[in-house]
Amino acid sequence: MDKLNIGIIGAGRIGKVHAETIAFRLPEAAASAITDLNLDAAKAVAARCGIPRVAASAEEIFADPSIDAVLICSSTNTHADLAVLAAEAGKHIFCEKPIDHTLAKIDRALAAVEKAGVKMQVGFNRRFDANFARVRQAVASGEIGTPHRVHIISRDPGPPPIEYVKVSGGMFLDMTIHDFDMARFLIGDEVEEIYTTAAVRVDPAIGEAGDVDTALIVLKFRNGVIGTIDNCRKAVYGYDQRAEVFGSNGSIETQNCYPNQAVISMGESIRRDLPLNFFMDRYTESFANELREFVDAVRNNRPTPVTGIDGRIPVAMAIAAKRSHEEKRPVRVAEVSAG
Repeated sequence: MDKLNIGIIGAGRIGKVHAETIAFRLPEAAASAITDLNLDAAKAVAARCGIPRVAASAEEIFADPSIDAVLICSSTNTHADLAVLAAEAGKHIFCEKPIDHTLAKIDRALAAVEKAGVKMQVGFNRRFDANFARVRQAVASGEIGTPHRVHIISRDPGPPPIEYVKVSGGMFLDMTIHDFDMARFLIGDEVEEIYTTAAVRVDPAIGEAGDVDTALIVLKFRNGVIGTIDNCRKAVYGYDQRAEVFGSNGSIETQNCYPNQAVISMGESIRRDLPLNFFMDRYTESFANELREFVDAVRNNRPTPVTGIDGRIPVAMAIAAKRSHEEKRPVRVAEVSAG
């Protein structure tokens, strides 16, 4: 297959990242068109990335027979409907997470993908980070023996605007969903039961909006592994992204990433600069890697590395975690997974 011709739906922060990856780092693909409700934003990305056409709508992109695949980078509430339309138009789909906040709409999208026979990849980019990939390798190869525990720390440098919190679906669907996917990825097995304790410790306005900002989540895997996820919307020292898997023969952990490796040694202290401050800096390479894998899967007719089902299961886990917090009890994922 020659270059994969891609249409981009959404010219916001993540749409811009993917457009730049295609333009400057992915010679196997070409962005043929881009659209956004804010056409000025689409025009700006098109100018920067050499995209020849700014489409008036997603439907215009779907109708273009020269476009092989689409990147759905618009707001979450549009993902599932756009995935259905893309599948019906015969386009391969890269969809940012989550596909939707509801399992029923996700199932509708996945059914359309299956019926059309197109490929779909969901944007869980952390799987493509070299640090977490090395942890997975150690588990999958048996390097640390039989895994007993997985602990994931994921804390943002600061909470999002309250306006965003109100439409985000809540912390479990918006933030922790990455960690639910990472737990499955690192251990290579499914979670059966979730128990959540959560609170508002950062900003009372988040609680007034019906959400939480601090949580500890306990996971019970089918294979007996016990997992914990430690979340907070605010870590004053920056973007805190760590993980450890402890096994029968040892453990493996990954620490935060820093802008440099310098250590300052003084009479009063030994210190270093703060870690990278947010996901756009921390996961730059993983965003490029996931898109490269998608393009390769389509061009060489291979399965995508993060399927639609991989996109569905973390949403079910998030719903179970929210229910556990509200009902103050462990919740089995099977309780909610039927939709």
